[in-house]
Amino acid sequence: MPGEIFGHMADGRAVRRHVLTRGTLRVAVIEFGAAVTAIEVPDRAGRPANVVLGLDTLRGYETVSPSFGAVVGRYANRIAGGRFSLDGQTYRLPVNEGPNTLHGGPRNFGKRLWRTEQSDATSLTLTRLSPDGEEGFPGALAVRVRYSLPEDGVLRIDYAATTDRPTVLNLTNHSYFNLAGEGTGSVLDHVVDLAADAFTPTDATQIPTGELRPVDGTPFDFRIPRRLQERIREGDPQLAIAKGYDHTFVLRGPAGTLRPAATCTDPWSGRRLDVWTSQPALQLYSGNNLDGTLIGPSGRLYRSGDGVCFETQAFPDAPNQPAFPSAVLRPGEAFAATTEFRFSVA
Repeated sequence: MPGEIFGHMADGRAVRRHVLTRGTLRVAVIEFGAAVTAIEVPDRAGRPANVVLGLDTLRGYETVSPSFGAVVGRYANRIAGGRFSLDGQTYRLPVNEGPNTLHGGPRNFGKRLWRTEQSDATSLTLTRLSPDGEEGFPGALAVRVRYSLPEDGVLRIDYAATTDRPTVLNLTNHSYFNLAGEGTGSVLDHVVDLAADAFTPTDATQIPTGELRPVDGTPFDFRIPRRLQERIREGDPQLAIAKGYDHTFVLRGPAGTLRPAATCTDPWSGRRLDVWTSQPALQLYSGNNLDGTLIGPSGRLYRSGDGVCFETQAFPDAPNQPAFPSAVLRPGEAFAATTEFRFSVA
């Protein structure tokens, strides 16, 4: 199934959109950024709605998208000072968020054209070869992302990668969810719980300090279900730095094993999202930087708090923090990770 033309990049290359369907679940993915542009699921009354934020045009994804639905890398999240050392050599990266590198740089994987390797009604495999030195990272990296709908209500994402030189790698999908429906406004009424007993506090530029701080007694305690709005305006310095939630949570259980990471429920529509992953950590981001300048497919503006991200990933700045689990990939090794977004109604 070749997909349909979604648009043409500024350089003239065509970008296709693929639509996967199984039962009541419908997912649209474009080759640009390997980005999920729509996920349609029913509410408790059976009414379908798209539950991820996005943009109407390819040009929007090229120029102004804050990684809506994209696969970001080579290193998702932040690397301090735009540099890291590996095997005694220092690598310098372009900085694109203050003094730091975010999501692998300004032309990260979410701003690149991927190639369709396989496509059918319920699965899509996209690949790209990131050349040695792209955005400053060492090694030619062969990356494969497979989206599949193994059963009704389940979107599975499988990541795989190999390299010809030692490098660092952190891949995630950056979908912004609004379970009430795209364009319906704030998600701060959504009820969230996380399988995490600790999080990584940051400095003023949002680089982890290296501490794994227990969530107990903090606004970061989602061990029992809480509305996002319940504690987001508390006078915690960490919330002030990020203008809300934009922090990494240390997931329970062994990395490499598919296990529960997060649950999110919209009390009004009844839609529920369960996130399962094999990754060691999850970035909870409450859409703090949405500022009303972007218009979604609904024709409505996106403002702060209109979407929530559950970015399953490695630890941010791990290349500079030896106490964090390693994110190094070497020749002869095969990187593999899986995340599932499981939709239901409550």
